[in-house]
Amino acid sequence: MISRVRGTLEAIAGNTATIALGDGSIAREVLLPAYLAAAFSATHAPGLGQTVTLVTLEYLESHAQGASFIPRLLGFRSAGERRFFEVFTTVKGLGNKRALRALEAEPIAVIEAIMRKDAKALQELPEIGKRLSETIVAELSGKVEPLLADLGWSPEAAREAKPLAAPATSAAEEAVLALMALGQTRGEAERQIAAAAGRVGQEADTDTLVSAAFGA
Repeated sequence: MISRVRGTLEAIAGNTATIALGDGSIAREVLLPAYLAAAFSATHAPGLGQTVTLVTLEYLESHAQGASFIPRLLGFRSAGERRFFEVFTTVKGLGNKRALRALEAEPIAVIEAIMRKDAKALQELPEIGKRLSETIVAELSGKVEPLLADLGWSPEAAREAKPLAAPATSAAEEAVLALMALGQTRGEAERQIAAAAGRVGQEADTDTLVSAAFGA
């Protein structure tokens, strides 16, 4: 299996990147999640020709009821993003191509919506209707939280990630998510942050609340 490619970004068309390998005599098409295709287009176009490195996932796409198969290569910025995609596509009804189109928001934003059990926010993603959003929440709650560490989660990273249409996240909610990212259940995290807020004040920022929760 091809697990990484490094080469020159020659073109971006939709969510497909063309990457020239080595001396350029061979080029690979790599399918990207929508958020990454948009980031590449903004970063590299029109100045293509820069060197990029992608962590990849390879699969065979079936055509004509399985009579033929086409190899496809999916690309991500990190192993953490690839792992998130693998977990995301375990949801019934989310095939690889549909998931790539749906992921207009960064993985951190999607995970936070799942952690909030905010099916309505997930419906803002392309391809995700009411029933599928509820299925995503039901099937992935408790499974995606451990992925945050591999994605470099922090309150700052969460704010920078392209948000889903949801109410602004309060400092207390960010602090709760931070404790959940460290392995606590939502109930435990909420109790700790509520107690911390009682000690340092309801207007405290996220870092202060987290520090107070750990007795700092």
